[in-house]
Amino acid sequence: MGIGASVLLGFYSEVFEVYQTWRGSPFHREACRLLVAWLSAVVTMVALLFLAKEAETYSRLALVSWVGISALFLMILHGGWQWLARLLRERGRNTRNCVVLGGNHLGKRIEDAITTQPWLGLNFVGYYDDRPLERMVQGCRPRLGNLNCLFEDTKSGKVDYVYISLPMSAEKRIRQIVEELADSTVSVFYVPNFFVFNLIQARWFTMQGIPVVSVYDTPFHGTDAVLKRFEDVVLASLILVLVSVPMLLIALGVRLSSTGPVIFKQRRYGFNGEEIEVWKFRSMKVCEDGDKVEQAKKNDSRVTRFGTFLRRTSLDELPQFFNVLQGTMSIVGPRPHAVAHNEYYRKLIPGYMLRHKVKPGITGLAQVNGLRGETDTLDKMERRIRHDIEYIRHWSLWMDLKIIFLTVLKGFRGGY
Repeated sequence: MGIGASVLLGFYSEVFEVYQTWRGSPFHREACRLLVAWLSAVVTMVALLFLAKEAETYSRLALVSWVGISALFLMILHGGWQWLARLLRERGRNTRNCVVLGGNHLGKRIEDAITTQPWLGLNFVGYYDDRPLERMVQGCRPRLGNLNCLFEDTKSGKVDYVYISLPMSAEKRIRQIVEELADSTVSVFYVPNFFVFNLIQARWFTMQGIPVVSVYDTPFHGTDAVLKRFEDVVLASLILVLVSVPMLLIALGVRLSSTGPVIFKQRRYGFNGEEIEVWKFRSMKVCEDGDKVEQAKKNDSRVTRFGTFLRRTSLDELPQFFNVLQGTMSIVGPRPHAVAHNEYYRKLIPGYMLRHKVKPGITGLAQVNGLRGETDTLDKMERRIRHDIEYIRHWSLWMDLKIIFLTVLKGFRGGY
């Protein structure tokens, strides 16, 4: 069984690109890919054992123990190799000599990215530029020579990596340079000035051999989508089990405190801007959900006495864990806004709708940074949107866990 699982692990490692990541890939992302590959191998192996009617020959306790211990061993082994590689690179072993073609602002950013991360094993040497030193951006030092010098150095083996930071408008010149560099064994990387588009989850892929670069995209593709959904289902299920009794007491309190339904269903925009229903324990005497929705304010007369307690403690949002299980929400993500507010703010804040590239969440990066509650000014909403987009741009499983931890640590402050 161990041999079969190892073979399947090798297969799934290729599928999930466990060992095809860039030198700078963070360990937690590689570890997640490795864990998914291992679990996929185990599930496949168990399914094959059932089909072969051999599953009963293995003790369930032994099987579960083997799966857990093997996963831990794989993580330690993978982490150990990564740590050793980083240590060697920091000490100058297993390194590559890198140069930048183009002494401009983008080239300086490439230099900074290389020099501030010595564990990547990239040794920054300098710049090549046809312009004299005084015409290059300040800080782009040293200048190693012009284009002809670059061609000579690459052919002689002095350079391993060349990063081209010339603007996309210089297409003809870039093509000539790349063709000339093909007469050497150097690795060539073109760094387009896409940062002018304020990229979100940019990635490079091909469609029938046609190269495509995403400008705005969701972070949840393939393995990451599976991890995100797994996180949501497991955590939401555990939390609902833990809060089941308090939820029954809250439902009773809502029923006794005022007339009306226990659950208030609000129309919100969800993933890809599709309209969804978000559930909350009713905290107001009225249920506004039309084209004009007035945000709750401090000492709002519409809020019941029991509702004030629910809103201050955010207990009114507990039913949203059912929305998570439904698949319309996530535990972590941008908070959903009323439909009327969406239509209003999308006209005032550029890129507002980009927050809908992911599912709305019960808590989010904006909320743990103090941006919860009423957004009574445009500035507050703009700051909230900046945090939402920052979350989408840099999402990782570790970021989600950190936000959940901070939410528990700080509590849901700012509600009323």
